Amino acid sequence: MAKATEVSSNLVIVGFHALSEPLRVQVLDLLRDRELCVCDLCEALSVTQSKLSFHLKTLKEAQLVKSRQEGRWIYYSLNLPQFVVLEQYLAEFRRFSPILPARSCRDSE
Repeated sequence: MAKATEVSSNLVIVGFHALSEPLRVQVLDLLRDRELCVCDLCEALSVTQSKLSFHLKTLKEAQLVKSRQEGRWIYYSLNLPQFVVLEQYLAEFRRFSPILPARSCRDSE
């Protein structure tokens, strides 16, 4: 059981790390509607393929995107089950932690 928790915890960590970079979030936004090849992503984001490759590698390692090769092009799409993992992680906070209004320092005096 500890092994499964470690794997799940690691996926959450790398998932949120991948989401911490604005360019990677832009990639995910572009992939919301459809699968895109690297050339389309580069053009839409106005970045070079070498720069984008680094970010796509991070997204793949976080399992947020999946890829498939067709001829000489690689096509990327969202890996929705991994988004569910991150969503469930955040939902645990909402379920078990009451959401209270923010308190100022003066309220505690």
